[in-house]
Amino acid sequence: MKLSEIKNQLATLENVTFQLPDGTHVPEHFHVTEVGLVTKNFIDCGGKVRKETVVNFQLWDANDFEHRLKPQRLLDIITLSEKVLGIGDFEIEVEYQSGTIGKYDLGFDGTSFILLNKLTACLAEDQCGIPQEKTKTKLSEIPVQNNTCTPGGGCC
Repeated sequence: MKLSEIKNQLATLENVTFQLPDGTHVPEHFHVTEVGLVTKNFIDCGGKVRKETVVNFQLWDANDFEHRLKPQRLLDIITLSEKVLGIGDFEIEVEYQSGTIGKYDLGFDGTSFILLNKLTACLAEDQCGIPQEKTKTKLSEIPVQNNTCTPGGGCC
């Protein structure tokens, strides 16, 4: 989800809720402690220089049980971050601590923002010798031509 998309969704909501990949929700007294711009410069395993930029939201579950973040307050934080940090319309990455700090992509189901598990991947598969996944075919699904032998046909 891009920053413009969360802003559009926030404008229509009465409450801000985040759902974890296991279906549970971040406690409703969470704080958004950071909205930032994160740029990662790196070299992939194939030697190609790459750059990724994301907008980072950090969620924190404090013992402030009376706290409730309203959509307009989060919009205000985003607007200030855009102005001060020069944040553009990048994809959002969410940090949330459960057992350790997890990083998530962000989706929306019409009611809640959904924290989506991020996956690693080789960005240079053609350079690393990673074999392409082979298509599995059942022999019984291969069409039989008239001039070929068939199992049990006695031609072999």
